[in-house]
Amino acid sequence: MNAESRRKIEMGARALEFSHAHPDSEPGAAEAVARLEQLVTRANETAAVQRDGIIRVHAASARKKALRREMLDVPIAHLAEVGRAAAREDHELGKAFRFNPGASTFLAFRTAGRSMAGSALAHREVLLKHGLSQSVLDEFVKKLDELDAVAALGNGGRTNRMGATRELKAVASEIVRAVRVMDGRNRQRFAEDAQLMGSWISASRVLGNASRAAADGEAGTPGGGEVRPAA
Repeated sequence: MNAESRRKIEMGARALEFSHAHPDSEPGAAEAVARLEQLVTRANETAAVQRDGIIRVHAASARKKALRREMLDVPIAHLAEVGRAAAREDHELGKAFRFNPGASTFLAFRTAGRSMAGSALAHREVLLKHGLSQSVLDEFVKKLDELDAVAALGNGGRTNRMGATRELKAVASEIVRAVRVMDGRNRQRFAEDAQLMGSWISASRVLGNASRAAADGEAGTPGGGEVRPAA
């Protein structure tokens, strides 16, 4: 969640807590509070989806790195050596089992790995005569399959994270609008009570960034200075 959305959602939670502590009997006001409660709940649920997406992306990235190291250490190294030995019998096999361990991107690594595994399966009978370990080849194919599954998990997490981030931005803006609707009524309610008026104003302010004060103030959006009212 970006800082701006987080500040707006936190403001909505404070305004909601204040409203629960100081209920308003007017039907319209009660509807406004119910709307704000729905928005805060939606924001919290979406934030959980975003966090889950981030966790999946990080977990997938770590596992992809580990799998790449594991494959370079054993299966790829083994197939490369067997390929060099078999190249004495079939020169084309020498080229098929060359692997660039410096391939830094996932796609490049996956493409090279799949090509090597495919060649090993196609020329297994020849390679077996030069020391190919079937169990190592099987492990290699299994790890390539896992690599694909992990990549899909990471892609799904990234999609969820991006969607949730956009949703949080939209919900945060709706929260600000909802609090603005409530502000007029509360200023009327607490016009004669300086303490409650101050508490409401404090609750309905969005914590801001001093460097954005002028721009936000001109745009009429929450933020700016140390704090600005949402209304």
